[in-house]
Amino acid sequence: MEEQGKQKKKNKKPLSSSFCPINNLDDGCLMHIFSFLSPIPDRYNTALVCHRWCYLACHPRLWLRVEQSAKDLSEPGVFPSIEKAVSAARPGDTILIAAGGRHLASNIQINKPLCLIGGGQLPDETTLLCSRGSDSALEFISTCKLANLTVKAELGCCLLHRSGRLTIDSCILQCEASPLDYLSCPIISTAGGDEVVSSAVKTKGNRVSVSQTRIEGGAKAVRTSGDLTLQQVRVIYARTFVYFWFDVDSQ
Repeated sequence: MEEQGKQKKKNKKPLSSSFCPINNLDDGCLMHIFSFLSPIPDRYNTALVCHRWCYLACHPRLWLRVEQSAKDLSEPGVFPSIEKAVSAARPGDTILIAAGGRHLASNIQINKPLCLIGGGQLPDETTLLCSRGSDSALEFISTCKLANLTVKAELGCCLLHRSGRLTIDSCILQCEASPLDYLSCPIISTAGGDEVVSSAVKTKGNRVSVSQTRIEGGAKAVRTSGDLTLQQVRVIYARTFVYFWFDVDSQ
């Protein structure tokens, strides 16, 4: 009996991914399941399982992609620039920005709920560059999230928050050092001030939430000119960098 049991164990072969019960589901069901995964790292990792999962996990129904080096721009959901991807996106879409190189981002206004995520393993692998003379790289007047990105500004600010809830997670915000460094600020919030924001943009409160983010250069980490104030600041000093956690919220 023991020998038969051992023989059965030897004859058992590991099931390949093609025989996994979840692969019996059709593409629509699998894609619906993937839509509940966080884009980074879960949904990104599902693309590494097999060719079918890669196709479904990268489907434009789940997110749009920005790829400067893309040869076939006729492929649905692929755009050569962040500005074009933001323009084509629908409220609630996720935009995956390809790692490598520098993506130009100057005064791009985001007036619908979106999520912008860097495609690299680390935030410094995906860089958004705001050229000199621009007010900001990205301007937010709706609820949005940034994750796993580096945003560099030569002069001015990296992110301009006018209204909505802005979440910044695991990013790097850099203002390049210059004699006019006092004019630079990684984050500026004017929410709640005298500025008039289009009534077409519906928001549920104004807030900026920063977590595990490196902030370098500039006169100060954040500047507010509206009715929001800096709260719940936490700083961790690593060997070479400083990481920030804080909220900019109403009193």
